[in-house]
Amino acid sequence: MSTPRVAPGGLRDLGPINWIFARGAARTIGVADAHIFSTLGRAKGLFRAWLHFGARLMPFGALSRTESEMIIIRVAHLRACDYELDHHRRLGARAGITGELFDRVIEGPDAGWGDRERSLLLATDELVGTQDISDLTWAALARHLDERRLIAFVLLVGQYDMLATTIGTLRVQRDTRV
Repeated sequence: MSTPRVAPGGLRDLGPINWIFARGAARTIGVADAHIFSTLGRAKGLFRAWLHFGARLMPFGALSRTESEMIIIRVAHLRACDYELDHHRRLGARAGITGELFDRVIEGPDAGWGDRERSLLLATDELVGTQDISDLTWAALARHLDERRLIAFVLLVGQYDMLATTIGTLRVQRDTRV
């Protein structure tokens, strides 16, 4: 990837709250600098609002942690966002998405899933690919999710699609493990 368009910031750039969060996240993740946080942290209050919004989708969202991670991994794959894939390979493993299961998420909706998982992955593919979900796929998804979860699903896909766009556009560099 090319040079970052917005470089990760330090204490002065982020302010004390965002800097402490970014440092803590890096330590928790096991990287020298969690570039997504030290870059987006430059947006000050907007960064904290984004964190709150994102946390309401995952890990404290309406969908199960496993389903959320499947969706996020699929979005990251479709968007070729290695930064998201790096993080959610690790987070997905904590939710049980390892080895063959991870590979099946990457393979997509036709990789031998049950109806619920296939519907989630198919709707993810459509939403990322066309910014819409066909009526047929929506009906399949609605067999498994109530209205609150349908809304949460669309917001989750949109959040990680937007994040992939942000990471790519700002040229956020992949993190280095320590």
